[in-house]
Amino acid sequence: MKSDNNMGRFFDWLAKPMSQEDIAAWYLANNITPELTELFRDFCLSFLSLLNDTYLGDDFSENQETKIGMTTEQKQEHFKWCWKKTAENFSKENIDFKFGEQDSEVFEGFFFEIFYNQKDFEIKGAINDFFKQIFDYKFKKTKSDIEIFTDIYKVLERSLKK
Repeated sequence: MKSDNNMGRFFDWLAKPMSQEDIAAWYLANNITPELTELFRDFCLSFLSLLNDTYLGDDFSENQETKIGMTTEQKQEHFKWCWKKTAENFSKENIDFKFGEQDSEVFEGFFFEIFYNQKDFEIKGAINDFFKQIFDYKFKKTKSDIEIFTDIYKVLERSLKK
């Protein structure tokens, strides 16, 4: 019983919004800047837009006659094409990213979970808002939010050619 109570308190702590002072201290400790935050938000939103615009999609409805969707390999190829195309588009603006394999794998795992394999279209539709909020420098964040944000930020920061 005590273990359940501890887990509940832990989840409450994790989901509690951080104070603006704690968020500012986190940003300072992790060298997170508003300028790069805005750039990385634009990259993620551009990638998501391309992903949405070019994805042929899966029909998860029970009424679908063929039950044929994209294979995992086709989804991986689609992801890689969108990832590369987004980086190329930014390169045209003299913003160059050089991603290592592990960098794109972080995003690929994330997008397979919340986009490609997501059957709930409301969740899929909320991805854009998620990125807008997570990259909003002034938006109140939970500890969980700031960890996700920082992971994404650090991947993009180390991949940015300066």
